[in-house]
Amino acid sequence: MNFNVAVIPGDGIGPEIVSEAKKVLDTVGKKFGHEFTYTNVLMGGVSIDAHGVPLTDEALETAKNSDAVLLGAVGGRVGVDKWYELPPNLRPEAGLLAIRKGLGLFANLRPAYLYKELKSACPLKEEVADAGFDMIIVRELTGGLYFGERKTEVVDGVRTAIDTLKYDENEIRRIAVKAFEIAMKRNKKVISVDKANVLDSSRLWSQVVSEVAKDFPEVTVENMLVDNCAMQLVKNPAQFDVVLTENMFGDILSDEASMITGSIGMLSSASLGAGKLGLYEPSHGAAPDIAGQNKANPIATVLSAAMMLRYSFDLDKEADAVEAAVRKVLEDGIRTVDIMSEGKTLVTCTGMGDAICERI
Repeated sequence: MNFNVAVIPGDGIGPEIVSEAKKVLDTVGKKFGHEFTYTNVLMGGVSIDAHGVPLTDEALETAKNSDAVLLGAVGGRVGVDKWYELPPNLRPEAGLLAIRKGLGLFANLRPAYLYKELKSACPLKEEVADAGFDMIIVRELTGGLYFGERKTEVVDGVRTAIDTLKYDENEIRRIAVKAFEIAMKRNKKVISVDKANVLDSSRLWSQVVSEVAKDFPEVTVENMLVDNCAMQLVKNPAQFDVVLTENMFGDILSDEASMITGSIGMLSSASLGAGKLGLYEPSHGAAPDIAGQNKANPIATVLSAAMMLRYSFDLDKEADAVEAAVRKVLEDGIRTVDIMSEGKTLVTCTGMGDAICERI
């Protein structure tokens, strides 16, 4: 089968990690009889440098006409890179918000899994790490505070900023359905995270989730306040299976979940809409401090490509092969610098990509 992939290398380490993910996809193609055609797209700081905006209409159209989008990372160093002298709507990260909105990607899936081989890197207590964890955070992606009306003005001589948090029941219902469908394929447990003791938007969130739950009687549902969830993630992460939450809460909690795995460089992510087109990216940022040094860990991007195989292309056995190759690499003691430990074999970014390909 042939698949057209829009590739966004982006900024910082993005080009390096995307190159390794493409190498893995091409290896999968050779083994299983598929062909992947790549079209490069500029987004983020590199697009600002070339076109003055973080995402052009032409770039968005290319993404829309692809079968899936593979992204490296966007952004730079606040206070250092010139992009952050621009207004917020023209900074690199604005391109990410724009492409999600433009592609209608309302569901962000971020798995957080503790590989037993990396247990020593987990910052939690030994007995907590020994229990392990395997969760997926389902975050609403196109509503809430990040997309609400905002303004900064002077009121009675005082500078005042206003950000609006808004959700309607349809936005909540569609992300809740996604979470419950995912739970049906896992351990049939959803924890819905909100701040219903304070926010009207969270009270509506809780009501709609309860309504959706009636259509999934096999799934156990629990409501949890976001501050409690933040604590529980470090106290007892094994209790979580599918975590359903709104945009800003999900942004924060998914980063916390990623760090308790020992390295954010290990974690994949998918952003999905109503159809098969999805955007796949690692959970980490552009890491400009190590860009161009061949030090970056490409595993998160490789696993994001595996998610692309699974969710956009319906190639489950191919996705399984990539995930199994990553596990085998870790079992064989091969490590990039961010997950290196005594007695293991240190490899570069390209070396890790080669090692994964050898095991597919």
